[in-house]
Amino acid sequence: MSTEYEILTITDHPELASAVAGLMFRVFRHKGSKSLEEMTAILLRPPVGPEETFALIVDGEPVACASLARHDLPSRNDLAPWLAGVAVDPAFRGRGYGIAVVRSVEDFAHAAGVRVLWLYTWSAEGLYAKMGWERVGDERDENRGIPVVLMRRYLATA
Repeated sequence: MSTEYEILTITDHPELASAVAGLMFRVFRHKGSKSLEEMTAILLRPPVGPEETFALIVDGEPVACASLARHDLPSRNDLAPWLAGVAVDPAFRGRGYGIAVVRSVEDFAHAAGVRVLWLYTWSAEGLYAKMGWERVGDERDENRGIPVVLMRRYLATA
């Protein structure tokens, strides 16, 4: 297996949408989650403002992904935009791939003039804190019925 990778966008490579949706479906599947077809359709819809999904490709397959999304946590539609859908195939964890796709989203957002990014997590607060994200408070993911941590990251200004 190769350790070389490339990071591609769904906008430039729509043929990856189904495989990326499959990765997200495997990692995030829960009661009430969207179907594989719904997730693929979301990835392929035209962006509204600065939105994009990044896929980290190893040996021709997406093994990690992350998105810049307009909205992600329904209870906090007052906040935007969001780092969303960060997923790494369990077999590829611990190699820095999650960090690489998160940094791609941050760079894209910064280039689009975004000053603050938001995210929520139920399991990776420590990882995001090491990457410069700060805890803002506690929220609830009503779709999963679990408590989550709300975090933000100020992006460097030009």
